[in-house]
Order: sequence, then C-alpha cells, then structure tokens
Amino acid sequence: MADAESLIALCPAAQLIERGIGLRFDVIAGGEEASAFVVRYRGQVHAYLNRCAHVAMELDWLAGQFFDSDGETLLCATHGAAYDPASGRCVGGPCAGHGGLRQLQVLEDGGVVYWRPDLDVRPRRVEPPAG
Repeated sequence: MADAESLIALCPAAQLIERGIGLRFDVIAGGEEASAFVVRYRGQVHAYLNRCAHVAMELDWLAGQFFDSDGETLLCATHGAAYDPASGRCVGGPCAGHGGLRQLQVLEDGGVVYWRPDLDVRPRRVEPPAG
C-alpha cells in the first residue's frame, strides 16, 4: 500500500454494512475537536465530517445512525437536511443553497478501512493521563 504511513486504520471493512450503522471517529477540524463518520453505500466506503451544512450540528441522533429509513440519503436528525451518501451533496431540506458535507478521503484495502487525514481535518491525539 503506497504512502501507508499517512493512513489511519478505522475499522475492519466487514464492520460497515451496506446502508447500515456508520462508524464515528474523533478528528480536529479547523483547530477544533469534532467527529467524523464513515458509511458504506453502493459497495463503497464514504467518509464525512459529522457537521450539517445547514447548521453546524452533528447529523446522527443516535450514534452511527446516518441513513434515512430507506437507506437512500444521509439525514440530519435535527433539521432534516438530506445528503447524497456518495458525494455529500445536499439533495433536500434546509441545507439547500448551503453546499454539502465535508468529504474525507477513505479507502478500503486488505479488509480494513483507512482514513487519509489532510491539512484541514487531522487526527485527534489523545494525551495519556498525567501521573
């Protein structure tokens, strides 16, 4: 795998079921602590910053539940903004005219889902307890 040192393993690929529960993970975005998530849609993994384009709130009401009841869109549980799972583009609701979700680069290799951080969204480093 090329450039493996810049990749962060998120989960076994089998953990992400088609249009099922997504995996949340902690990041630093724009210098602030935030969460991101990865889901499987149409056989591919897709990851986004967990921040609605309408109002900067997390999408999932219950941890990891990002899809609408039909499994066709990612849905903000607070305001009903709907996003295309493959692109993050706003497809309905109050996010219209507010862009879409901030996409993160992920890949699946050897049965593992990896995230490649970028300059704006990077890993959150957990400091060991002082002692």
